[in-house]
Amino acid sequence: MPKITKRIVDAAAPDEGRRYIVWDTELRGFGLLVLPSGVKSYILQYRTPEGRERRATIGKHGTWTAEEARAKADEMRRSVNSGRDPLDERKERRDALTVAEMLDAYVGSDRFDQKAASTQAIDRGRINRHLKPSIGRKTADTLTPGDVERAFAMIRDGKTSVDVKTKQRGRARVTGGEGTARMAVRLLSSAMSWAIGSNIVKSNPCLNVRIGTDGSRTTIIDDADGYARLFRTLDRLEREKRVRPAAADAIRVIALTGSRRGEIADLRWRQLDLKRGLITLPPREHKAGRKTGKSRIIGLPAAAQAIIARQAGGNADDRVFKPARGDGRISLSKVWDLVRKEADLPDGIGLHGLRHSLASHMAMSGAEAAEIMTALGHSQLSTAQRYVHWAQDARQGLSERAASVALAGLSASGGNEKAGVVPMRSGS
Repeated sequence: MPKITKRIVDAAAPDEGRRYIVWDTELRGFGLLVLPSGVKSYILQYRTPEGRERRATIGKHGTWTAEEARAKADEMRRSVNSGRDPLDERKERRDALTVAEMLDAYVGSDRFDQKAASTQAIDRGRINRHLKPSIGRKTADTLTPGDVERAFAMIRDGKTSVDVKTKQRGRARVTGGEGTARMAVRLLSSAMSWAIGSNIVKSNPCLNVRIGTDGSRTTIIDDADGYARLFRTLDRLEREKRVRPAAADAIRVIALTGSRRGEIADLRWRQLDLKRGLITLPPREHKAGRKTGKSRIIGLPAAAQAIIARQAGGNADDRVFKPARGDGRISLSKVWDLVRKEADLPDGIGLHGLRHSLASHMAMSGAEAAEIMTALGHSQLSTAQRYVHWAQDARQGLSERAASVALAGLSASGGNEKAGVVPMRSGS
């Protein structure tokens, strides 16, 4: 009997009258099964600890190389030698939940139901468009950090991109990208944490996967001139009929209130009290509500009240800012891309940057973290505290720039040493 190599496999001709096995000379039980049809498969024959003889099919030649099949057979043989049965383990593996099935269970759980409706819709999209295509067929309880890293790379590199027809708006383009990949893995991690508590899996493979950060939150609209360009551009694009009035008004309200995009895009008439100038989002209808159990109150400046008041009315549960077609949430992403470019706003600023801009200017004006937390609806004081720290750093930078002319004069006069200022030396 020969050692099974590619040359031996290629030379093994089918016999029309029978099936036969070429046994390997080096690895006990490892063989090549040749069928009359010409199909060749790698196998491992072994005895269980109870003495029962079993034959496991490793895979077909062409799908597996001889070297790969040998390595798998060696792994299975070592499993047998340690008292295990590879075929029984394979059956248990087939019966175990896949990642797709685990995600479906998560979507049907009380944990998922506690999320705001808008968050649920976004999460379902990430699951169906990105996680299931990239990792859904894997078994949930054997998922590894390497599997998660490969899924992250697939989503980041656009390999889960699709362009499909939908009933609601006609077409959905799913493009992927690094930010999308990052949010998808975070969602997977949340689902795995829930699955641990539900005794579906034993560990969370997402915890040790590096997915990068969301980047700096210092990209904001710097001053009144930037806001003037934003509002002038919205006015012009609306006059030119390049942007629908409802979309332009939704962006205006986001800029004026610092609200999350979903809070305004999904805003219902029943959540409004224009007489008092307030939006009230119940705990189940905003992001932080599931953690705090409290409603989110958004104060409306007079300009924002006027913008909302001019929208076409509707029933209590109708959305204030209506989409071009259907009754779903208004889409703002493409509109914002156009507005940002034509208003010459920073490249890195998204719609969420309008929220960061308002929080940053509040901090620069001396607002405390608790005030920012209340205004923006954060669930944790530490989140708002970041803006205060940023404002302190920014004020320090402003003071350095403001003093630069005076410092130049001080240096020219030879006054550095008198003032105790030691000039930096090259290479220090």
